[in-house]
Amino acid sequence: MTHYTLTVPVTYDDNGTEQTAYRRVGAVFENTKRDTAETFLTVKLDFPVGVTELLAFQPNIKDVAE
Repeated sequence: MTHYTLTVPVTYDDNGTEQTAYRRVGAVFENTKRDTAETFLTVKLDFPVGVTELLAFQPNIKDVAE
């Protein structure tokens, strides 16, 4: 299973120089449905933000054509 680190950029001032750090907020896992072989992503957050898991699916063909 493929996974990615999920981060958010945090910009701050370091002695007059703008710097950007990347804070880990979770992980993204690439999954495949057994019955249809469709790929989908699962997002697992390190801390609750209303929900602790999000799913992302590839857009339908009709959504892409618009």
